[in-house]
Amino acid sequence: MDQDLHCTAEKELLEAVSKITTFAITSPSDEEQSHPKAEISCQVRKENPEKDDLQDSSASLSPNSSMTTKELQEYWRNEKRQCRHVKLIFEIPSTRIVEHHLSKYVMYKIIILQTGSFDSNKSVIERRYSDFERLHRNLLEEFSEEMEDVTFPKKALTGNFTEEIINERKLAFKDYLRILYSMKYIRRSKKFIDFLTRPELQEAYGCLRSGQYTKALEILLEVIGLQERLTRSNPVSIVPTLCAIVVCHKDLENPASAFEYGEKALLHLHVHTSHRYYMPLLETMITLAYELGKDFLSLQEKLEEWKAKKDPIRVFTLKELAVREYVK
Repeated sequence: MDQDLHCTAEKELLEAVSKITTFAITSPSDEEQSHPKAEISCQVRKENPEKDDLQDSSASLSPNSSMTTKELQEYWRNEKRQCRHVKLIFEIPSTRIVEHHLSKYVMYKIIILQTGSFDSNKSVIERRYSDFERLHRNLLEEFSEEMEDVTFPKKALTGNFTEEIINERKLAFKDYLRILYSMKYIRRSKKFIDFLTRPELQEAYGCLRSGQYTKALEILLEVIGLQERLTRSNPVSIVPTLCAIVVCHKDLENPASAFEYGEKALLHLHVHTSHRYYMPLLETMITLAYELGKDFLSLQEKLEEWKAKKDPIRVFTLKELAVREYVK
């Protein structure tokens, strides 16, 4: 009798997930680009994904899925969280002038907030004029029509460091980011996301490669929140960052925290088993589960199942993969 009840509960859960999947596929399109309304982030992704990110995880689930009841419950909770209105606000409250050897430039402090959230969810980054200029040039190459009416503050021949010019640019860059974010294909583009996250990620991975795990972890934990808000339509893209956090926690002998972030990464990779991080992550999670006294047999079964389907190839460890990210 208990087994029948369990099977019935699991069947009902599968049906509920199926309904969510149907909703995600049949939802109306995102807002018109000319109207910066809030994004409904459970829309079906239309941009060109990375090689291993061709399928949205929600579109691949079926009653024959090998997900456990616990995994289905977590997946359901994530879907409900993502199917809500999301909007980011950009503020530039302050600047600082940097003098380095023969160069001198202004750094603009950018605070990125999610509407309806507490200050603890904010992200803080710094960018200079040349960073904005490079972003604008890159976006023009790919989105010439969308960028047709977007103005960019011109570089002055003199007076770039006067309070008046700096304040004008603060307002101009704030408005510039707001307009870019209001356009769906631009805010989801790799170029826009890289502008907001890549410098910090490069610094974090540089620290990781040099064995500065505490500093690397501090930066990665700052970036991951922003990445999650920027890439809701493509959650697999944050797997490398999640795995780097796993590596840092593991090397800092924080197995419980490493396992927690590993579970998040595995959830994103459930229907992306060909992803380069999948097998190394499974191997690391088995080690962590054994160390923590958790169930590792289900993870071991997934690993053996993966190995049975794949040809024997050279596979890097999770740490080896992590240190190869952002290597110029």
